[in-house]
Amino acid sequence: MLQRKPVFPNVIELNHQLGHVIGCNVYLVYDQKEWILIDIGYEDVVDEIIEVIRQLDFPFAQCRMLVATHADVDHVQGMAKAKRILRAPLAAHPKAVAAISTGDRISTFAEIAAQDIHLEMPATAVEIELNNGDLLQVGEQSLEVWWMPGHTNNQLSFRFRDLLFSGDTLFRDGCVGAIDAHHGSDLADFVRSLQRIRDAEIDWLLPSHGPIFRNERERIDETIARLQAYQHMADFGTCALDWPLLDQWEQELADGKWPTDDT
Repeated sequence: MLQRKPVFPNVIELNHQLGHVIGCNVYLVYDQKEWILIDIGYEDVVDEIIEVIRQLDFPFAQCRMLVATHADVDHVQGMAKAKRILRAPLAAHPKAVAAISTGDRISTFAEIAAQDIHLEMPATAVEIELNNGDLLQVGEQSLEVWWMPGHTNNQLSFRFRDLLFSGDTLFRDGCVGAIDAHHGSDLADFVRSLQRIRDAEIDWLLPSHGPIFRNERERIDETIARLQAYQHMADFGTCALDWPLLDQWEQELADGKWPTDDT
């Protein structure tokens, strides 16, 4: 058997447990004999994850559920295989159900032809739908479900004491999950989700990629300001609310302004 290496009481992160990167962060939350798994990553790491869980002496029969923070391929491609092994139900936000249950390769980023990305996305049923304010019970511990749209419309986070399993909402360097119109991204929602984190009594953020980090309000404010600016930039296409330059140009045409007038 392996020695358990929790990053916080009742929380094991599989990359930390193994001492090397296996893909997205995979969190095992446990109390007494019961446990849940938040995300799983790609299918090719499932066997390694399952074997580690076995060696950590977590009974497969006591897995209450597998949880998807959202429906991206790098988080859920391995869920079908993990479900077959663990015989546990899969939980996700209602807006993630269609993509996961049909194996939709476009909305999950499994298929991006322009970048020569062609990944399999095994379809699997979602047995439990999670909504904002729901509670996940693990032994005598409970996690509060937060719906956190922005990166995608089905992003979930989970508050556990002073911790937040924050998905792809925010990373230690101030970056956020990819913003893409085809992915259901929404900049205004993203800002509101970040404000919710900033204003909550949360000490630590446990993201789906990269290192765990403290909830530093000043850094989140910097990210919020950047996303608020994105709402008015052509860089983000239909995710933006408007493009002030076009309004300015229309007024200049109406005023008869010529390109050389400022020279």
